[in-house]
Amino acid sequence: MKKIVALFLSLAMLLSVMSFAAAEDDMTLNVMLPDFYSDSDWVSLEDGNPVLQAIYDATGVKLNITWVPDSGYGERTTLTLADPNNMPEVMVMQGVRDAIMISSARAGAFWDLTDYVADAENYPNLAAGAASVYDNIAVDGRLYGIYRARAYARAGVYYRNDYAAQVGYAEEPKTVEEFKDMCLKMAAIDPDTYVFNMCKYVAGTIGIMTVMNGAPYQYGVNAEGKIYPAFEDEAFQEGLDFIRDLYAAGGIDPNFMTIESGNWNDAERSDPVKALMRLDCLDNGYRYEEWLEENKGVDPAAPVVSLLTALPDKNGNIQIWPQNIGASGEIVVTKAVPESKLPAVMKFLDWCNSAEGQTLLNCGVPEKTYWIQSDGFRYTYPEGEQENSATYANYTNTVQHSLNQLGMNVNGDLTPPAMATALREEYNQNLLDNAKYVIANPCYTYDSETNNLMGASLAQDVEDAQVQYIAGKIDLAGLQAAYADWHVQGGDDILAEYQAIYDAEK
Repeated sequence: MKKIVALFLSLAMLLSVMSFAAAEDDMTLNVMLPDFYSDSDWVSLEDGNPVLQAIYDATGVKLNITWVPDSGYGERTTLTLADPNNMPEVMVMQGVRDAIMISSARAGAFWDLTDYVADAENYPNLAAGAASVYDNIAVDGRLYGIYRARAYARAGVYYRNDYAAQVGYAEEPKTVEEFKDMCLKMAAIDPDTYVFNMCKYVAGTIGIMTVMNGAPYQYGVNAEGKIYPAFEDEAFQEGLDFIRDLYAAGGIDPNFMTIESGNWNDAERSDPVKALMRLDCLDNGYRYEEWLEENKGVDPAAPVVSLLTALPDKNGNIQIWPQNIGASGEIVVTKAVPESKLPAVMKFLDWCNSAEGQTLLNCGVPEKTYWIQSDGFRYTYPEGEQENSATYANYTNTVQHSLNQLGMNVNGDLTPPAMATALREEYNQNLLDNAKYVIANPCYTYDSETNNLMGASLAQDVEDAQVQYIAGKIDLAGLQAAYADWHVQGGDDILAEYQAIYDAEK
């Protein structure tokens, strides 16, 4: 049956290729994307990249990609948008409601795509996106981008259960307090092995830990209906204190702020292993398990990686950090595209959401970067080809495919299915079971002029202070001084503007 389905999809993709390519003239599209694996060599279309060649053959579009390391993408975005003479035509905006996104949309830097998204006849894949997620990314009720779809309840903890068993946790902890106890005990296993695998992207670790501990996400509303920043919640401070305690116990690499997000996997996949746990997207957990099975001979029937979600806090409540709002950034079309070219660009973005487009962006080219087994499942390398993995990686920029940053998947995942391991099936079930525990920022769709102007920089100042607190560079008084600065420098204005909207709605 899977072979029949695969054959049907192949035929459908072939027909879409013929119809698209016949309708469009050749077009070069200048694109800017974040790169999570910048140490990988990129092979261009002119140098024989088979993935880019396949995209060109299907669409007539030649992709000219500017790669920017993820760690510096936000800064590069600001500089890029400040120079209208050198803007890419299509680019990723990582924060759908960041100040730079809202202000740039209002200033006319991007094309209004609302009517294109509503045109199901000409752009059926874009029109198939979720209305609620489109609403979340709208600016003043208009769409200036196509959201990059993400699973909602994907954040949590994954850890090495074989090491946890050494400290008395042969079974998964059942509460947040047990989880903390397990972590502190694991910190004593080996002075050269850390518990939390952390890098300079700390928002996820801090967010997951504090929210599971009972804190609100970004902002909370107290019993009197007053909005307050999450970092002033008692449960938030307790969660942050725990990370600090774990750091002091030797459970976190003291150099974590020098580790780029593209090298986040290294401590887990080193020999010997250097980190035993990660607070992150749980799909990285099942990928880690599959890597261990393939590279370290771990028995698939006895996974050594466990996924941990939906833990009750000390009050019995369950909360999950919202890694996203159904989206992780969006793809925008800048005014570097002339209006006459805009329909063709939108046709290309629509194609990127087709089965063929998704497969090329996320998987690459069959027999070049992935293979299909006899049972119809996708896998990465056939027997005897593992040594060529570096070459394959350069076509998509990594095995993890930074090229997928151009992908949107607003109409669901249409790529050939990969073999579902036990942990991958558990993850997929978690997405269904845990959605009800994901909490929201009550001010997410509120428009605060002060937040648009300085919210990101104020949040960065707070995060910098929290990192210093975790590392023991400042004490609680120093941390609270940073929070006080947030209020004085603009935080109080943000709260007042949010409060006015909240009160009007209620």
